[in-house]
Amino acid sequence: MKRSGWVAWLRLLAGLGILVALVWHLGSQAFLAGLRRIDTVTLLAALGIGVLTTVCSAWRWCLVARGLGLRLPLGRAVADYYRALFLNAALPGGVLGDVHRAVHHGRSSGDLGRGVRAVALERTAGQVVLLVTGAVVLLVRPSPVLAPVVSFLASPAVALSVAAAGLLVLAVAVRLRRRRGASRGERALRTVVAEARQGLLARGVWPGVALSSAAVLAGYLGMFVLAARVAGATAPTAELVPLVVLALLAMALPLNVGGWGPREGVAAWAFGAAGLGAAQGLTTAVIYGVLAFVASLPGAAVLLARVSPLSTARPATSGAVPRQAERPPLAAATGMIRQPAAEVPSAVAGGVRSQTSQATAARGDTS
Repeated sequence: MKRSGWVAWLRLLAGLGILVALVWHLGSQAFLAGLRRIDTVTLLAALGIGVLTTVCSAWRWCLVARGLGLRLPLGRAVADYYRALFLNAALPGGVLGDVHRAVHHGRSSGDLGRGVRAVALERTAGQVVLLVTGAVVLLVRPSPVLAPVVSFLASPAVALSVAAAGLLVLAVAVRLRRRRGASRGERALRTVVAEARQGLLARGVWPGVALSSAAVLAGYLGMFVLAARVAGATAPTAELVPLVVLALLAMALPLNVGGWGPREGVAAWAFGAAGLGAAQGLTTAVIYGVLAFVASLPGAAVLLARVSPLSTARPATSGAVPRQAERPPLAAATGMIRQPAAEVPSAVAGGVRSQTSQATAARGDTS
């Protein structure tokens, strides 16, 4: 097995290990309680929030793709994004839907590499907005669960790591600017940097990307708060938001099974540290996972519609069924087609008649 295969299996096992540890310590009642509390109104609310977040995410994808010079209509982007969300939720890993979306758009647009990079930049924009918003919320909003997080972020080790990373990026940028002849890796890095400027930082792109990312994040926060209310949490929303942000940040870790694993572990720890109970945090995360899956169900309809044989059949130009050409009666009876007699042109016929009259006159003279 290749190294990538081993890494994928280790990620899945890590996500399953987190879920097993939670069940071992908190019991299965937290999972079952989350499923029992979901009603029809909650499911409809999840579908409505899903429409908002999916349309805004597709709009962000369109902006990035157009910034890179790729054509992507909004309607098609919404359908492809729904399908990707469903595949992310239904398949292990949580990213296979995005991979399919990137490859499909790249092949259909005639530039596979640029299509893949458009999806990567679109996802990166969403993660950057989440990280910036999360850092602001964690630093501004006081909470007992944030004390160890803030102390860790403010530690000298983290500060030195961030400074070293910044210096490394600056050194690479200066080197790329000075050197004319570059290796293949350096040329690829230059391409990525240039496309990031075009797809994310261009004047007509970044305002829409920032606005759509903020709307998507607001939808995720709203769905998580809805899940907390369904789970029975009575704490103020301002107290729940930092806990929800931590759970959303944990979802970015590539150690999940269809999105499950780190989100539940961090939610249980955060709610427990805030005095709300680890079991309630786990129940909230379970409800959020179910609501997120329900919100992605329109993607299943898109997937079935595009896989169906009827969708691949070429429709007729009109609703009428084309009729076969009618055969002559003789052909229908004998299987042979009777050819119509060829007409003789009048000029030729006149010439033949004149030759016949001349021959007759010659016979009369000889007699």
